[in-house]
Amino acid sequence: MDDEQALDKLFESLERIAPEGYKTEVVEGAVFMSPQRDTSWEITLDIVEQLRTKYPRKCVKSDVRVDYPGHLNGFASDVTLVAEGAEKSTRGLWSCDDVEFVAEVISKGTAHNDHGAKKTAYATAEVAAFLIADPYQGKCHLHSEPKDGEYLRELTVAFGMDIDLTTPLGLTLRTGEFPRT
Repeated sequence: MDDEQALDKLFESLERIAPEGYKTEVVEGAVFMSPQRDTSWEITLDIVEQLRTKYPRKCVKSDVRVDYPGHLNGFASDVTLVAEGAEKSTRGLWSCDDVEFVAEVISKGTAHNDHGAKKTAYATAEVAAFLIADPYQGKCHLHSEPKDGEYLRELTVAFGMDIDLTTPLGLTLRTGEFPRT
């Protein structure tokens, strides 16, 4: 069985057993279930609303599975922006090749994934911009310019400061209303 089939079977099983209100992902073959938290949702919604000022609804996704490079990587990112005109595969999934932006809101139990394996997978897939919002520290980390499986640029800003995303996305992300935990 190849990785694609293995991920499909794993997610089929997880859908039957995952408790309501939990986000489920597979990172390098390991299953992670994280409870949806109010602070995370507020930040996610704020990012989605700002993206919607420029992009059509069908391009902005939240908690939707996308498979990424690496061994058994099926992520349900907090926010995913797919390119206009992108279409789902015959398996009903979006292709990581069509992802232009990803945002993850840190959860204490899975923060190591966001800063590690997920960052590497996004860079390998050449996602133009990857934003990590950390409500525990009150900071955002923007990774951009993917090349050879890593991001060449990182910008860290405190909540309340604007993030210039004009080059990859044509907008400025405002973080003034991002809540802290």
